[in-house]
Amino acid sequence: MQKGMTIPPSESDLQVEKKALLVSAYQGNENKALCEEHLDELELLSKTYGVGVLAKVPCPTRKFDASTYITQGKLEELVTLSKEIGADLIIFDDEISPSQQRNLEKIFQLPVMDRTEVILEVFAQRARTKEARLQIEYARVKYQAPRLKRLWSHLSRQHGSGGGGGYQKGEGEKQIELDRRLLKKRLEQLLSEIEVVKGHREVQRGARMRSTTPVFALVGYTNAGKSTLLNALTDADVFVEDKLFATLDTTTRKFSLSTGQEVLLIDTVGFIRKLPHLLVAAFKSTLEEAIQADILIHVIDATHPMALEQAKTTLEVLHELGAGKKPIITVLNKIDQSQDPSLVTKLRLEFAHTVPLSALKHQGFENLEEIMLQELGRQRKSVNMRIPQSEYALVSEVRRSGNVLSQEYDENDVLIEVDLPTALVNKWKDYIADE
Repeated sequence: MQKGMTIPPSESDLQVEKKALLVSAYQGNENKALCEEHLDELELLSKTYGVGVLAKVPCPTRKFDASTYITQGKLEELVTLSKEIGADLIIFDDEISPSQQRNLEKIFQLPVMDRTEVILEVFAQRARTKEARLQIEYARVKYQAPRLKRLWSHLSRQHGSGGGGGYQKGEGEKQIELDRRLLKKRLEQLLSEIEVVKGHREVQRGARMRSTTPVFALVGYTNAGKSTLLNALTDADVFVEDKLFATLDTTTRKFSLSTGQEVLLIDTVGFIRKLPHLLVAAFKSTLEEAIQADILIHVIDATHPMALEQAKTTLEVLHELGAGKKPIITVLNKIDQSQDPSLVTKLRLEFAHTVPLSALKHQGFENLEEIMLQELGRQRKSVNMRIPQSEYALVSEVRRSGNVLSQEYDENDVLIEVDLPTALVNKWKDYIADE
C-alpha cells in the first residue's frame, strides 16, 4: 500500500456502479493534514454524486506540472495504483485545465474529473426547480466549452446511472466545430430562459420588499443544517438529507416571533470550499436572496473538525456576492453532538452574536429568537401610535409588521407602543403621536 494513502471503511457496503481514486496535491509538510481533510470532503462529494471511493491519495509536491498538474514520478505511482485497485475513474480535488485533463486521461486510460466537475454534476442531479436546472445547465455548458474533445463521452456519463461512464476519444475537428456552434447557440438560449425566470423572481422579491416584513436568510456551508433549522422553526417540510447540497432551491417561510411579529425565513443553497466561479455566477440570482435579506443567520456545524474553515469559506462567498457587511447572527448547530468544547469556544471567540443550538432537538431556540429581536431592534425605531378604532385593520397590520411593546385604549383610539422598521415609521407618520 502506498505511503500516505487511506482506504475508507465499509466500501463493500456501497451499492454504486463506478469506483474512483481521489487525488489531491499539497506543498509543505504542514499542509498534509489539511489536504487529507479536503480529500475527506471530496469523498463525500463523490458519494453524493453516486461514485464509490477506493482510495484517497494526498500527494506532496514541490511544484505543479503545467501539462499534467502533478509531476511525472508521482503520476507513474498513481497509474500503477489505479490499476492495482481497479479504479475506473480518477478525481482531482483541485481544478485542472482542459489540456491537463486530456493529458491525464491519455496517461491513465481512464476518465478524469476534477472537483469543479463533480460539484457541477451533483448540482445537476439535485436541482428541482426550473430556475436551478437552467442555471446549472448554463454552468455545465460553460465548463464543457473548452473541453470539446471529451464532450460526447462526458454526456454519456451524465445520462448513466452512476458517475464516470464510458470513455471515448475525440470525434475529430469537424465535429468540434459543430460542437462549438451548438454550444454557443445553447448558451444563448439558456441565457434567454434564465432572464425570463429571473424576472419572475424579481417580481416576488419586490413584493417582499414592499411588504416591509423583515427577512432573515439562512446561509452557511453545505450540510450545516440550514434546512433542518428552517423545518424546526416553521414546519416547512423542506427536503433534508445527510448529503452535500440536499437543498439547491431557495425556500421562503413565514415565522412568528413570540411578540407576534412576523418575519420571513429564507433557506439558501449551501456554500462549499472552492465553489466554482461558474456556479457563483450561474447562481447569482438565487444567492441574491442573501444579499437582499435584512439579516443573515449563519449556520455552522459545530461538530465538524473544519468548522472554522467552513465558516470562513461562507463569509468569503458572501463578500464576493456583496453581502459581507450584512448583520449576521451565528448559529452553532448540532451542539448536542459536540465533543470538542475547545472548538466551540474558538468559534464563539471568532464570531459575534453566536447562538449554540440543536436544530434537530429544538434546543436553544429561545436564545436565537432573543438575538433575532435584538438585531431587529438595531434597525428599528420605537414609536407611540394613535390609531382610530374605525381603522382597526391598521392595528392588525402594525402587529404583524412590528414588535408591539404595549397596547391600550383611549376613547375611540387605540394607543400602541411599537418598534417599527424605519420605512414604516415614515409610511405611518400620520398616526405617530408627538414625542
